[in-house]
This record gives sequence, C-alpha cells and structure tokens, in this order.
Amino acid sequence: MSFDGIFTHLMIRELSEQLQNGRVHKIQQPYDYEIVLVIRSKRQNHKLLLSANPNYARIQLTTMQYNNPETPPNFVMMLRKYLDGAILQSIEQIENDRIIHLTFSHRDELGDLENIVLVVELMGRHSTILLLNQETGKILDAIKHIGLSQNTYRTLLPGADYIAPPKQEVLNPFTAKNAQIFDRISTLNDLTGKALQSQFQGLGRDTADELAFRLNEKPNEKMLVWSSFFTELIQNTQPSFMKTEKKEFFTPIIYHYLKKTQTEITTYPSLSQLLDAFYLEKAERDRVKQQGNLLIKRVENEIKRNQTKLKKREQTLADSKNSEEFRQKGELLTTFMDQVPRGREYVELPNYYEENRPLRISLNPALSPSQNAQKYFQRYQKLRNAVKVVGQQIKEAKEELAYLETVMTQIELASPTDLKLIKEELVAQGYIKPQRKKRKKQDKKSQPEHFVASDGTSILVGKNNLQNDRLTLKTAKKTDQWLHAKDIPGSHVIIQSADPSEETIIEAAKLAAYFSKYRFSSSVPVDMVQVKHIKKPNGAKPGFVIYENQTTYFVTPNKKEIEQLQKEN
Repeated sequence: MSFDGIFTHLMIRELSEQLQNGRVHKIQQPYDYEIVLVIRSKRQNHKLLLSANPNYARIQLTTMQYNNPETPPNFVMMLRKYLDGAILQSIEQIENDRIIHLTFSHRDELGDLENIVLVVELMGRHSTILLLNQETGKILDAIKHIGLSQNTYRTLLPGADYIAPPKQEVLNPFTAKNAQIFDRISTLNDLTGKALQSQFQGLGRDTADELAFRLNEKPNEKMLVWSSFFTELIQNTQPSFMKTEKKEFFTPIIYHYLKKTQTEITTYPSLSQLLDAFYLEKAERDRVKQQGNLLIKRVENEIKRNQTKLKKREQTLADSKNSEEFRQKGELLTTFMDQVPRGREYVELPNYYEENRPLRISLNPALSPSQNAQKYFQRYQKLRNAVKVVGQQIKEAKEELAYLETVMTQIELASPTDLKLIKEELVAQGYIKPQRKKRKKQDKKSQPEHFVASDGTSILVGKNNLQNDRLTLKTAKKTDQWLHAKDIPGSHVIIQSADPSEETIIEAAKLAAYFSKYRFSSSVPVDMVQVKHIKKPNGAKPGFVIYENQTTYFVTPNKKEIEQLQKEN
C-alpha cells in the first residue's frame, strides 16, 4: 500500500494523541529529505520522522537510529531557529489529502508569541517539507527549493507566498454526506478500485481495490458496506504487514482481497511500528545505495581492473608453456639460415626435433633471416623470465580480488553508519584518496556489533575488514571460538567462550551466514575453529586469515532469529 490519504488520516489521529502539546526538544536532518523532531510529551521523548524521500515519503514516530551529518544543512538550522523549544499546538490533515500541517507556537526575538506551521506534503517525487509563518503566509524555508522554471503553478522559495497544491474535484470520504456517496457509487459503470479513485479523495490503489472488493461482495448493501469499512478503519484499526508471493503491503486493517492468495500477515500495536517494520530495511538499502554509489563504483572498477590483470597473467602463464616452441623455431632458423629467403611471410624447414617433419615458421618480411631468429629467441627468453614472477602476480591478483569481493559484500550488507567505516578502510588501503581536513578530535575506533546467545553468551560480529582484524587478532582470547562462512566473503564472528553450547554455536553460525554474501541461501557452510588456530600471513589484506582444525556447520540464516539475538552496545 502507498501512504495514501486514508493512511494519513489514521496516522494523524495516532500522532495527535501522543504528541499534541508536546515541546520540541531536538531537531535533526540526518539525510537530504528527512527531518527528525524529538518531541517531549507526556513525560516521554518521541522521535517524529518527516520524510520527503521520493520513494518513501511518510510521517511517523520511529525508533530507528540516525546519525547527524558533521555540518548541519541550512534547512535544519532554520528549523532550529523557529522550532527549538516550541509547543506543538495541533496536527491537521488538509481534507483527505496527503498534506499535513503541524502548527507550533513559539516566542520571537521580541518575546511575542507567534505561530509557525511546518507543512509536510507527501506526494511521491513532488514530496516536500516547508516552514511557514502562519500570520503572513510567507515561506520561511523549504527542504527543496522549487523555482518558476521548475513549476509554473507555484514557487517554494524563502519569502514566497505559500500556495497549496491544486485541488481535485473529488469527495472527501470522511466528510461527504451519504446521499453524495451513494450518488457517486451508483453512477459508476464498473465498480473497480480505479473508478473509486476517480470519485473519492485520498484512496490509494490498494485501499480502493479493497473497498471495491467489499462492495462487489454485497452489491445490494453498498452503503452498509461503505459505512462498515470506514467504521472499522477508525474504531478497529489493526496495523498489518501483509506479504504475498509477489509483493509486500502495509495496511491499517486486514485487506480481504489480499487474502485470496497465499498471504503472510503480521500485525503491530501501532501504525508507526508497522512503518518501522516495513521501511526499516527498504529505507536503509536505499540510503546505502545513495551514499555508497561512489564506493560501489570504485570497488567495481578495481574488481574489473584486477580481473583484466589476472586474465592477462594467466594468458602469459599459458603462453610460457609454449616457450620451448619459440626456442626451437629460433634454432631452426639459425641452422638453416641459407634456406630462408628474404621478404617472405613464412618458411617450411625440417624439424630435427621431430624426425625432420616439415615445420611452418612465420616470418616478418621486413626483417632478415637472422633478425627473425633473434625475435624468436627474445620471445622465448621473455616468457622464461615471466614465469619467474607471473605466478606471484597471479596469487596477488587473486588475493586482491577476494579482498575486494569481501568489501563489496560488506557494502551490500552495510547500514549508512557502516559505510563511513568501509570508506576509511578503502582510504587506508589506498583505493580512495584521503580528504585533507583538520580534525578537532581523533575519532574513536569503531566497535563490532554485539549479540547475545539464548544462554547469555556474548557473540561479536565484525562489520568491516578493519574490525574483523581487530576482533580476531586483538580482542578475542586464544580460547574463544571463531566462525566464518566457508570460502565466502563475510564477517568474522567470535563466541566469547572456550566451550560454548551446541545451541550457541548454531546461533553464532547463523550470524556468520547472515553477515555473508550468501545471507539469502538456504544452506550455508560455516567453519568454526578456536582463535589459537588462526594466523594472518605477512602482508595479507585486512580481514584475510588462514586456519586449520576447523569444524563445518550447515545453517540457514533467518532475519527474525538474528533480531532476537541483537543487543545494543
């Protein structure tokens, strides 16, 4: 389901109950199009997320953790100027549209009370957030600046008059009279979701399809079905995560038309908790994709470069096996020099290495017979010399490819916070040029993620190669157990116990499988060995170790099981 007018209506009811008359305690802008307001209400802090993300526009309370950028954006500085310490007077939805007005009261520089409106428009790629002076109707600032060249209907710039988005000639299903509703429904040729959307405001396609499904089930009781549907939405809200074979939906109640197919349904205590569950991974992956594009491109380019290098080295090694043939041709040309005519592209000579069978030898017409012979001897010597170093070059290229594939896996599994650490690792390894800037204080070393097994045993998981090295070679005791997905890029996992239970081993193995390239596979091999059996070769890349005396387990990683083991540091 999209965040439509119906869902907005119900979300505003939920937010008003928890936040109205609360005081703004903190304001953050962790990403370009997302604002987090920490509001103190009813002796509790609530994090209100306002997102104008083109793909995930929404408003909700959240428990997600966000990191602030080092330099606050201009928009958040303006919000702090007007809203820091302000009181939230009201949260209102405009008609049944996806437009929300949050009205705050605060004292201006002269100490006089004034009302400031934070307008949130949830309209896909046109979504925006803007700050408005209620008395003058002037825009103070907007998260996206839109000029006349981009939109001839209205401008969203500081100092401009605020103009609301254009209205549609449709009915608000929450306020329309029954006679109006009945008239619109009765005049429809086909009672479909698309037809209902053309007549009523704020119906997303999924909501409209559900309403049409219920109306068609009882065609002679349309108004009773209509009334029951909206009563259920208001009085019996049941936030639901509905997953079919092809798609996932978040709905304010259980939608019957989705139950026609095999559907997995999970319900949540509140709409905000439902959205956290629905958007957590999707939004994180989207942010990682946006922020990690530079890293991904750089690593992909390095992988291609090393693959090309490896291919050339392997070809050189293959050619070196034929080096003896070049020597023989050079000797034959030298022996039968007087039988080699000038200006020819080839010559056939008796090969005394193979019972004088005729051997065709290619020639360069521009060179003399002696010079052609020297060319063959030079190629022979070059290949012989190459064999001495090409084996080591192939080994180095394979090790670098294995390292880069590990980094790529870590980027794919990373949260936005982890990306910074991965970038630092790539800078340290010379893949990215460091930025020259003065640091006010030295950054603390990042810590591995902490999990707790069912029996209370601590399990640590490295989230990048620098963490992996530190965790395995410095943090872990020699008697601790070390796990890693077998022959697969992934995280180092440490069980902080010399003799863990079988249940703890399986849980740690699932962590190693989950934080690996094969996290979505049904059977992942995971090696376990005591830390004392692990060694790091001299000059090896970060994260690379060798080991022996391992035991291999086959496990199936499961996200829900991983979440149960997770514990905040």
